[in-house]
Amino acid sequence: MLSVGLLGPLRVAVAGRPVDLPAGRLRALLAVLAMSAGRTVSTARLADAVWGADLRGDPRTNVRTNVMRLRRALGDPGDTLIAARPGGYELVTAPDRVDALHFTRLLDTARAAPDGRAERALLTSALALWRGTPFDGIRSDRLEGTEGPALEERYLTAVERCVDLDLEEAAGAARTGAGAAAGSREAHGTAPATRAAPIAPIAPAAPATLAAPAGPIGPAALAALAGRHPLRESLWARLLRVLDAAGRPAEALERYEAIRRRLAAELGVDPSPELRRVHARLLAAEAPPDDRRRVPVPRQLPAANAAFAAREAETAALDALLDRLPGPRPTVPPAVPPGGAGTPAPPPHAPAPASNAPVIALVSGTAGVGKTTLAVHWAHRVAECFPDGQLYVDLRGHDPTGAAVQPSTAVRELLGTLGVPPHRVPDGPAAQAGLYRGLLAGRRVLVLLDNARDAAQVAPLLPAAPGCLVLVTARDHLAGLVVSYGAGPLTLDVLPPGDARDLLAARLGRDRLAAEHAAVDEIVHRCAGLPLALAIVAARAALHPALPLGALAGELRDALGALERTADVRAVFSWSYETLTEPAARMFRLVAGLHPGPGCDVAAAAALAGIPAARARAPLAELTRAGLLTERTPGRHTCHDLLRAYARELAEAHDPAADRDRARHRLVDHYVRAAEAAARHLPGDPETTSEDTPAPATPAPALAADPAASAPGGAVAWLTAERPALLAALGLADRLGLDRHVCRLARALFVFLHRHGRWHDRADALRAAVAAAERLGDAAEEGRARRDLGWALADLGRFDDAHRHLDAALECAGGDLAGQAWTHYRRAVVYVVQDRGPDALDAARRAHTLFERLGDQAGQAVALTDLGWHHGRTGDHDRALDLLQGALVLHRKTGNRPYEAHTWSCLADVRLRRAEPAEAVACYVRALDVFREVGDVYGEASTLAHLGVGHRLSGDPEAADGHWRRAHALLAGLDPSTVEQIHDQLRAFDAPAADAFLSAAAAAVT
Repeated sequence: MLSVGLLGPLRVAVAGRPVDLPAGRLRALLAVLAMSAGRTVSTARLADAVWGADLRGDPRTNVRTNVMRLRRALGDPGDTLIAARPGGYELVTAPDRVDALHFTRLLDTARAAPDGRAERALLTSALALWRGTPFDGIRSDRLEGTEGPALEERYLTAVERCVDLDLEEAAGAARTGAGAAAGSREAHGTAPATRAAPIAPIAPAAPATLAAPAGPIGPAALAALAGRHPLRESLWARLLRVLDAAGRPAEALERYEAIRRRLAAELGVDPSPELRRVHARLLAAEAPPDDRRRVPVPRQLPAANAAFAAREAETAALDALLDRLPGPRPTVPPAVPPGGAGTPAPPPHAPAPASNAPVIALVSGTAGVGKTTLAVHWAHRVAECFPDGQLYVDLRGHDPTGAAVQPSTAVRELLGTLGVPPHRVPDGPAAQAGLYRGLLAGRRVLVLLDNARDAAQVAPLLPAAPGCLVLVTARDHLAGLVVSYGAGPLTLDVLPPGDARDLLAARLGRDRLAAEHAAVDEIVHRCAGLPLALAIVAARAALHPALPLGALAGELRDALGALERTADVRAVFSWSYETLTEPAARMFRLVAGLHPGPGCDVAAAAALAGIPAARARAPLAELTRAGLLTERTPGRHTCHDLLRAYARELAEAHDPAADRDRARHRLVDHYVRAAEAAARHLPGDPETTSEDTPAPATPAPALAADPAASAPGGAVAWLTAERPALLAALGLADRLGLDRHVCRLARALFVFLHRHGRWHDRADALRAAVAAAERLGDAAEEGRARRDLGWALADLGRFDDAHRHLDAALECAGGDLAGQAWTHYRRAVVYVVQDRGPDALDAARRAHTLFERLGDQAGQAVALTDLGWHHGRTGDHDRALDLLQGALVLHRKTGNRPYEAHTWSCLADVRLRRAEPAEAVACYVRALDVFREVGDVYGEASTLAHLGVGHRLSGDPEAADGHWRRAHALLAGLDPSTVEQIHDQLRAFDAPAADAFLSAAAAAVT
């Protein structure tokens, strides 16, 4: 019996014996005959298919001669396999013995299948025959130009149909509560979150093809196929849907943006309606209707200034914007000025009510004129008109350090505020902005974008749909925002005399002003109506309540002369600065002039000055009373950008460059050592050790200058509050060439940034660490940074880049077995995130083997925990329990309490999978005790949520609800994404319990 394989490189067998045909015409002749097996093929058709335009001589003679050669090659001297027929020849074999014909017959049969399961089985059998490009290695224009493309089209159609059936089955399983298998690796501790993956990836047999898809067709296989057919939009649509089903919508959004750009560049067209519909569903699915309760309502507005000058006309102009919103005009409280009245300003231009665009207003004006104060005051006044929340971003467009907020950074912060889990944030800025706009569609949200630099910084942060109102403040008029986006400009002028007096009265009291009318008039005149200048003068007056206002006016007269309306407000700063004591003046130059972040706490200020924290408090208090610093929260100081610029000028004029550099070095060293001290209180890997560095000239203060911060909860609170400053310090260290500090700080922040969902920040920090380690020539440090970066990139869905860095980490390790072991451990983590269970298990085994060779018991324990967790997922529960019990022994021996808690939770997971809820509850209780001991708030909350599942499955719903409410109370203080992460983990055990966990949020104990 003859068998012919054409769906890939040619395969021929006679009676089970492989036959290797010589390259050339014989292969083409056999292929043409095989495609019509059991039927006669005319001599003319054979000649055309085999020779085409190259035919020379008589066709019959050429065909007859080559048929004879083919018979000899097949071991068929007669006509047993190739029979002569009238007018042609026939390949004597059953059609199903030719894989291409068997393939098409299975596809035809699948069309008539009675149900989806039977159809999927037939399609699976058909696709299993596919080995590569049809007719590979066979030269025939007819086969390559007609038969091959027809087969490939049927193949692609079959793949797409399989994907549709897989998605339908997954959706049905979700509806019935079966749920998809999702790991609980990050359920407890710092291991990575695993996403529910109803569509499991399969690896392609070759880069261009799928092979034997016995299971659901997953993202990896579809991505390879879409890469081979980059303009087949129906295939891309399936890839996006599968990525979303696998818990990777961020990657799906990024791939949509890639195909959209390619279609525009190569064909000049937009995506097909099908692709656009999938894209729209992806955006909408970030907050599906039944999960809207899970999306937090943001309330981000900063505190309003109690001493606000009414600005009645400008407030009325902003109120008029509400008329432009769709629906009935919201009711706002009347603006009742405390006195004085300006000239009514015309309402800013805004889109007509029928417009499909959001309402955008631009408040512009000179520095210090009170743009932010007005915007924040008005935003608080109308906040109730925007029930879906208020968003706020300080864009730092005129920061004297030049560190304006990048639009992509701002969008990521807003996505986190809107409850988007880190793994759902796309990596590309365009996809991030698209997701942000999609989340705001159909919502009524006020967006305050403060201190913008230019229109390009603002554009990605603009919603796309009506219902939202955007308020932008900027020094410049931002003509691009007005022209391109229809923003309504409102120019803020200096305060008229009446409003200026109101501001002073709010700060000093009307009685004090009433006693010295002339002095008040002169102060108002000297300050030229600038609110910032008036505030500083008022602060000086408040510091000296016995000082007559006339004397204060005289000081201003002598020091300043009259400020013109456009005069430099630095004159007022100088007048106030000259009154400071020397320690306070130096502190002002350091804190306002040299600190790179948006705020500075007492400990950082002390580090800059090189003094103990106790000595730093007095000058900071003096600066606050003088109005040169603002203490927005206890112990944390900030100031206006103009004051920062003024302080930098003073520092450059009064402090030698060497002194300024030493202060910056002290600050970086403080943040590094404080971050390392905080990191020691967070659950992490045993590898998170830091190298000793020379002690600075002045010891760094204790964490946040507060002993309470040395507790685990205090460490987390300190890291949360200091995150912007720590990231700014890392950038400063990079600019100063402090490469060792860059590496240490990135490593110290690794666990915190991961656990709090700051995955893009974590990746950025580690990229800086990789570059710093390369400059140092430190292979061990580079390997550590690269393997950590691999995990960070995996969490962002960038798996190819993740594995590239892990490969490089192995090269850095060289013969260092410890470096190899930790790299394999990180590889296992990446494979888990990638949902490649068998590969993850293999990598964990490699890590464990190396740790055993090293005698590293801490590493062995970590690897054993992972191995036990993997075996539990695959159903090998007895083996899982043995491994996890062994891990517990080693964790106790090495003192790794955080991972001991994680191991207890893994044991509990296995017990739940074994349908032993009572035993699971006991293990979860042990895990809970340790998580509380080490101060792991997320681990505690996650364990409480899993305890709820255990109690529910044990028949105690009341106890379950109590645990869930306590879990929500803890999660309220963490990143919003944590609720969704835990919900996904619970679905692995009981989908109804997972949904009940969500509903418990409303009754959470706060």
